[in-house]
Amino acid sequence: MAKVIPIDSRAPSAQPAPRRPVIDVRGLSLTFQTADGPVHALKDVDLAVEKGDFVSFIGPSGCGKTTLLRVIADLEQPTAGTIAVNGVSPEQARLARAYGYVFQAAALYPWRTIARNVALPLEIMGLSKAEQDARIARNLALVNLAGFEKKFPWQLSGGMQQRASIARALAVEPDLLLMDEPFGALDEIVRDHLNEQLLQLWAKTEKTVVFVTHSIPEAVYLSTRIVVMSPRPGRIHDVVESTLPRGPRPLDIRETPEFLKIAHRVREGLRAGHSYDD
Repeated sequence: MAKVIPIDSRAPSAQPAPRRPVIDVRGLSLTFQTADGPVHALKDVDLAVEKGDFVSFIGPSGCGKTTLLRVIADLEQPTAGTIAVNGVSPEQARLARAYGYVFQAAALYPWRTIARNVALPLEIMGLSKAEQDARIARNLALVNLAGFEKKFPWQLSGGMQQRASIARALAVEPDLLLMDEPFGALDEIVRDHLNEQLLQLWAKTEKTVVFVTHSIPEAVYLSTRIVVMSPRPGRIHDVVESTLPRGPRPLDIRETPEFLKIAHRVREGLRAGHSYDD
């Protein structure tokens, strides 16, 4: 007969290991040396971005939003502190193609078709033609550009060009998507439409997204967390957790009391962290 072990005497069940942040920034500072003296771009930044988060950096010009994004992408080197991306250094993450980067401008080559622009990082990776074609088709469909493969960038609107740029970033199949004000130059109607499409894309792909913006409504509409930054030097003044649903967010959610409450806190954080008399 099998021996019965009293419940109270059983070994405690193993606890799941704590999840490691996708991005883990601790005490990070960055100082640029210039002919006019040092420029303190970032100072003592602490930040953790969890898997599946949509985190927006917002703040006035010169607060270090893009600089912090570039440090994550290994495009700038910090002068103090530590940063890990997927548990490794930004350089190792870059070499492993752990992230896709979407710039302020679409940065598409005008002599390449949309398909061949999306294919560029895949060619560099040395993927087969069949795998390239499959990824091109899959990611252009994700950004609603199926059927535009043979068009050239100059034949597309600005919003469509940015969607092609997003498809190119996704084609390397990254865990993390870094976006530096991708819709900043677009008119408000197009921007609203692309915000809706970006949320749909985020829901489909379940990527972790870090997004830079100057727009309070855009930051609140898109994000699970909003990182409010202040300048001279760039610091994190506040991290605002969104209480909006992660699911579908129609544009008219921006008229709800909950949305306005979050937007008010972000606006107050920007005012508190920046002196307009400087």
